[in-house]
Amino acid sequence: MNRGTINRREFLETGVAAGASLLIGFHLPAFDRGATQSFKPNAWIEIRPDGVVTIWTGRSEMGQGVKTAMPMIVAEELEADWTRVQVAQADADPAYGDQFTVGSRSVRSGFEPLRRAGAAAREMLIGAAALTWKVPREACRARNGMVEHVATGRRLGYGALAALAATLPVPADPPLKPPSEFRILGTRVPRVDTPDKVSGEAVYGIDVRVPGMVYAAVARCPVFGGKVKSFDPAPALAVPGVLRVEQISSGVAVVADRTWAAFEGKKALQVEWDEGKVAQWSSDGIWRAFAAAAERPAGGEVVRAVGDVDSALKGAARTVEAVYQAPYLAHACMEPMNCTAHVRGKRCEIWAPTQNPQGIEHAAAKLTGLAPEAITVHVTYLGGGFGRRGGPMDYATEAVELAQKIDAPVQVVWTREDDMQNALYRPATYNVLRGGLDTRGAPVAWSHRLVGPEGGSFLLTRGADELIYPVPHFRLERVIEDPGVPVAPWRGVGPSQNGWVVESFVDELAHAAGKDPYAFRRELVAGHPRLAQVLDLAAERAGWSSAPPAGRSRGIALWQFGDTFLAQVAEVSVSTEGAVRVHRVVCAIDCGVVVNPAGVEAQVQSAIIYGLTAALYGEITIDRGRVAQSNFNDYRMLSLAETPEIAVHLVRSDAAPGGVGEAGLPPIAPAVCNAIFAGTGKRIRRLPIGRMA
Repeated sequence: MNRGTINRREFLETGVAAGASLLIGFHLPAFDRGATQSFKPNAWIEIRPDGVVTIWTGRSEMGQGVKTAMPMIVAEELEADWTRVQVAQADADPAYGDQFTVGSRSVRSGFEPLRRAGAAAREMLIGAAALTWKVPREACRARNGMVEHVATGRRLGYGALAALAATLPVPADPPLKPPSEFRILGTRVPRVDTPDKVSGEAVYGIDVRVPGMVYAAVARCPVFGGKVKSFDPAPALAVPGVLRVEQISSGVAVVADRTWAAFEGKKALQVEWDEGKVAQWSSDGIWRAFAAAAERPAGGEVVRAVGDVDSALKGAARTVEAVYQAPYLAHACMEPMNCTAHVRGKRCEIWAPTQNPQGIEHAAAKLTGLAPEAITVHVTYLGGGFGRRGGPMDYATEAVELAQKIDAPVQVVWTREDDMQNALYRPATYNVLRGGLDTRGAPVAWSHRLVGPEGGSFLLTRGADELIYPVPHFRLERVIEDPGVPVAPWRGVGPSQNGWVVESFVDELAHAAGKDPYAFRRELVAGHPRLAQVLDLAAERAGWSSAPPAGRSRGIALWQFGDTFLAQVAEVSVSTEGAVRVHRVVCAIDCGVVVNPAGVEAQVQSAIIYGLTAALYGEITIDRGRVAQSNFNDYRMLSLAETPEIAVHLVRSDAAPGGVGEAGLPPIAPAVCNAIFAGTGKRIRRLPIGRMA
């Protein structure tokens, strides 16, 4: 039985080839207890008479493995036979609660609700068997897709019990299995999406095809915030395949009978732009403005303050000061932004690779004036998200706005250059830190003034607002200096850069105290067992107590991401020309209960590679309000040959699940930078590291 999503051939046979709407994942109605053929006790589960179990996931699959992990949670409590489980992607639907896939919270927030959903169905199936056999329900138990009468050994499969179970009330508080009885959770279950992705049958947003569909490319102002002043559509209309040219809110759209014609028409289009005020900004000017803002005596918002920092710094035996600069970064998703929309009378149908289907639903409702119930959002696979597909819905609203003007489904596809130059970015920040040590070398004061664009405390200060180390006098200030470059959450959010700032500065304090970086941290977190355990494990597995291979050095970093704790050790070499090579990364992670060890390991490896790419090479620069980078030739990715050996060690824990997808990213940049210092004596206080070569 195929446990992946419905494949492309089935897609065509059941939808497109028949002239029907393209349905992603066959989203069936929820809560239909009157059904005689299937058992659907809630939005997540359907059991057919043949015993096949379909489990829906309400979160978006963008490579992080939720399409496997979340159904595993349901199947565990359901006591399903995993070999007979199919997994389907849900549309936007309030039945699934909040479907926003962001912040490493899918498993973390879904663990208990999904267990209860599976357990409720299990109890109803047990009740149906007890009624069938006319025995007490306590005499029955569910195992691997069947209910057994323990005394006699009689068994009935879930399919045979489905119709009767559908007539029973749904228990409000079903009993949950003790972890000692888990059969699925904690095992290395292969990902359900892998087969179709390997074969090419997986349907991403860019793969969506609907009968009568046209394609569009949008010319947007190269300067952030700029508007269309005038345009001449004639050169674009002369391109074979171009059907029409329409102005929309974000620019001018060229509509064609194929993608390439739309792209070529966009190139031919002649547009005069009103560039606006952001055109005055370039990167050097932005950094100067940030530095000036950091020097202003007042005007900063105190995000958190404990004790008397200024007095403690004055009385410290030794003080350390440093400035750290983190650049703007692009998300650089492998699949460029795209969306398909069809507005027909009182209905709107959307197909999107999105992290926020309900956000698209609400944005479409606002654009069209339709009620949310009249809008259907089908969620496809995402070729990367990293936060870009969760915030402002520009890629979707363009398609919906254009679909209102055209009597056909419209697919808007961004080019790689669009994706790089007309996007939203991780905020650049300028960080001024001052720390004080007492006579024993322990930190007594910490001051952090963080300057960056408007983006909310969540984007800028998360991860810097509460240290994992005990410092009696602490202050974090936020100063807004906004040149107008649009920003959005980026994988790891605030900690993606604040982790580098904080853990690099901790290393500076350790050096000033004359202490080993691992020993310095270990002494400070001695009262926090989970932090101490991952720190010890990473140091042990990396061989911290022994000398590294000749020509290499090691750096260490420790981090807490919500309820997930992890430490990383990087082993690095620096050539005589200054080229940095990361040879090995050892990570220890305690993320609470592990649903799928293989999935956790893969996510941590992915986060390390993504974070390492950014640390070594990532930088978006601005020239007269324009992004200078355009594609992977000048926005470099880590190559396979450059990828270090990565060892991930999982700490066994019975704590509630913590987030994983983003947690592995914050420690990698400081671990590498601290290793560079250990080997060369040079501190990296401005990213990317590649600048030192």
